[in-house]
Amino acid sequence: MTEAVNVSGIVLSVMPIGEYDKRLVLLTREFGKITAFARGARRPGSSLLAATNPFVFGTFTLIPGKSSYSLTQTSIKNYFVDLAREQPGVYYGFYFLELADYYGRENLDATEMLNLLYIALRALLNPKLDNRLVRRIFELRMMTINGEYAPAEDEFTPQTLYVVQYIMYSPMEKLFTFSVTPEVLAELEKKIERYRRRTLDRAMKSLQILEMFL
Repeated sequence: MTEAVNVSGIVLSVMPIGEYDKRLVLLTREFGKITAFARGARRPGSSLLAATNPFVFGTFTLIPGKSSYSLTQTSIKNYFVDLAREQPGVYYGFYFLELADYYGRENLDATEMLNLLYIALRALLNPKLDNRLVRRIFELRMMTINGEYAPAEDEFTPQTLYVVQYIMYSPMEKLFTFSVTPEVLAELEKKIERYRRRTLDRAMKSLQILEMFL
């Protein structure tokens, strides 16, 4: 029998399979982005029912298969249930999950991406932070982690360039601890949005929903 493994991760997306099962996409610290099947997770009273939903973060016990994993047990640290009540915060959250799914790859160390996603979701629950700024910080740092952002210094004003470099290189725990002026935020939004559109090769469905809401 294949030995079970424990991984730290977050549920990026969920799809119902058959009458009682679920197909999960997880971003894990150890194995990158993987697919796992949760048998019977949709049955009333299943121990996996609450743990197999988007945003759920914790430790997942998996049995490896040929092309996917089977989920057998969970130890959840954060369900992010408060995010579901935040409008439009939850829509930002789904966009963050989809962007992480876009960049996630199997069998790659996803420690930095996972940490970024976790603290970004927590930042959406902080009433002192502007979700527009949280989004641009997340996008910029995610593109930086994946080697897809190298701004030209002459395309920003000095104030905004300082913020951009701070987001790119500061310790993760410092990312969502500051605010900016409306002028700097407007410049960040304009330049990062232009770069994002040029870099990503497909539209984000969750972003389309977020923009409709806004």
